[in-house]
Amino acid sequence: MPRVKKCLIYIGIAAFLHQLPRFFDHQYVPHVTVWRGHFEEVCRVQMAPWVNALSLDAYFITYFAFRVLFVHLIPCTSLVVLNVLLFRAMRTAQINRQKLFKENRKSECKRLRDSNCTTLMLIVVVTVFLMVEIPVAVVTILHIISSTLVEILDYNIANRLILITNFFIIVSYPINFAIYCGMSRQFRETFKELFIRGAVTSRNGGSSRYSLVNGPRTCTNETVL
Repeated sequence: MPRVKKCLIYIGIAAFLHQLPRFFDHQYVPHVTVWRGHFEEVCRVQMAPWVNALSLDAYFITYFAFRVLFVHLIPCTSLVVLNVLLFRAMRTAQINRQKLFKENRKSECKRLRDSNCTTLMLIVVVTVFLMVEIPVAVVTILHIISSTLVEILDYNIANRLILITNFFIIVSYPINFAIYCGMSRQFRETFKELFIRGAVTSRNGGSSRYSLVNGPRTCTNETVL
């Protein structure tokens, strides 16, 4: 848990620093225009002087290249590799479970089955994430190519694709919660203990908080996650 908390803090700081220039790359200046036959003073949006000093191309190419690399490509590639490794680990665990079942070692077999279910759940969650994130990465890469090298992107279509992909990203969040609830009894029990008063559940004489995921591991054949 301490490592997880540190990683979350580092990721949050990196995300904040990545988006920080976007808070200051525009400025609003007064502008006089004709409205219904008389002059009105309104605000006009323009790029900040420091962006023009860097050049618009350098600024936006750097921003979107960083986004494609560290927000899309590296995470998605890492998750694809993780999915492959999880699938291999699950296959190995399934073989070990069959051996334990034949040897009538039911307790170890059950622990291995629970660990296998957790691995399968992670594969499903990662797959859902990739299904909604890869299209965004593709559109962003096409946008960079179209803005710097050759115009290949119809932005009317691109804007619709972005709206659709953003919608599915939002939809994926409750889907992930449903996956956790549907595939993990440990998650359901811990969720009840944390958020539903009086719903204290126990399994095998202990709380689900000290389960295969969080508690001490006693079976060396478990899938290491």
